[in-house]
Amino acid sequence: MDCKEYAKKKVSLEKALSAVKSGNRVVVGHAAGEPFPLTEELVRQKERLRDVEIVHMVALGRSEYCDPGMEKHFRHNSLFVGPATRKAVNESRALYTPVFFSEIPRLFKENILPVDVALIQVSPPDEDGYFSFGISIDYTMPAAECAKIVIAEVNKQMPRTFGSYIHISKIDYLVETDRPLYQLPKPQITDVEQKIGENIASLVSDNANLQLGIGSIPDAVLNFLQDKKNLGIHSEMFSDGVVELYEAGVVTNKYNNLNPGKFTATFLMGTRKLYDFVDNNPMVIMKPVNYTNNIMVAGKVNNLTSINSAIQVDLFGQVCSDTIGYQQFSAVGGQVDFVRASSVSPGGKSIIAMPSTAKDDSISKVVAILDEGACVTTSRNDVHYVVTEYGIADLRGKSLRARARALINIAHPKFRDALMREAAEKGLKVEAAGK
Repeated sequence: MDCKEYAKKKVSLEKALSAVKSGNRVVVGHAAGEPFPLTEELVRQKERLRDVEIVHMVALGRSEYCDPGMEKHFRHNSLFVGPATRKAVNESRALYTPVFFSEIPRLFKENILPVDVALIQVSPPDEDGYFSFGISIDYTMPAAECAKIVIAEVNKQMPRTFGSYIHISKIDYLVETDRPLYQLPKPQITDVEQKIGENIASLVSDNANLQLGIGSIPDAVLNFLQDKKNLGIHSEMFSDGVVELYEAGVVTNKYNNLNPGKFTATFLMGTRKLYDFVDNNPMVIMKPVNYTNNIMVAGKVNNLTSINSAIQVDLFGQVCSDTIGYQQFSAVGGQVDFVRASSVSPGGKSIIAMPSTAKDDSISKVVAILDEGACVTTSRNDVHYVVTEYGIADLRGKSLRARARALINIAHPKFRDALMREAAEKGLKVEAAGK
């Protein structure tokens, strides 16, 4: 590596972020890969800035640019609403742009959302001057490739992963740090989630390749896969539970026909155990999201089994996973990417999972029709399996009446009679069980 070039580009936080100008669009690295020192310094420089657009998906930092009073300095444009940004979006102090996870790179590459500045976090460089994007490739790498200015946090504690890199010649400013990565602790799994996990696991066959999300239900599924053989991972992300299945000999990636022997993902979130596992591990391949989530790529993976969550499912089979009424709760993310990829995968299965109720069993999540204002995340034409703690509804190939019956069967028992009445009011003459 050219040490003189590195030394020339290594600057202070203040100097690096001074490159951001009023009116710029700034794309921030994703999730646990967010370069927190860079975003925090940007906020510190707010008084000199006006109308800076900050584009981000899952924000895990302090996200002070979303605070009340920041509007004249920063305008947050969220591609996935999370706890740190939800209030600002729903109070109209920030923006939300709907987009499939797989298509975000296209927004940058086709100048639909031209990138002025990319703020990224990378590992230290190799001898040839290539930095690894570590645990966050997703849209971060495409944003850096399209940006007019790239500012990189070089974190000594960022794992070096294989598959996606950026050369020093493509970086304008380097800021060195040595700080622990954001860690996502393993969730506490309830009895309801355990039962859902057990039901989902019954649908997972030997040699399946899994797509898993974040949270207690995916982790609960992993608890019931110990007797499976030769599972693989082709997912937008994975966490610590997958590492434990690898150590138990359950995950081998032997039948990952696209990348044999490899864990394939676009970002990672977990504890230090996960980050240590992927560091310099040739079995882990990290690729941009327009590869991992692309239906034309993921759909080639044999026995692709996708597991995603929902807020509501109505009796027509429509799935809402990103809004609560008119309030934006999260986003589509990669759900539809993988629902559709699994539907074209040879032997593939798509699973939507949720508890049957919310708010201490006072609300049914299986509903006659989605709440007013609720958006359809996954259409009724795409849905395959829906799973609750009460069972499995296989909707593929079923009529409206038959799918309504199947969904009522997996609703909480206290709501089933009411759902039958509401179905009749909606013109659904529900078929008897078993038809």
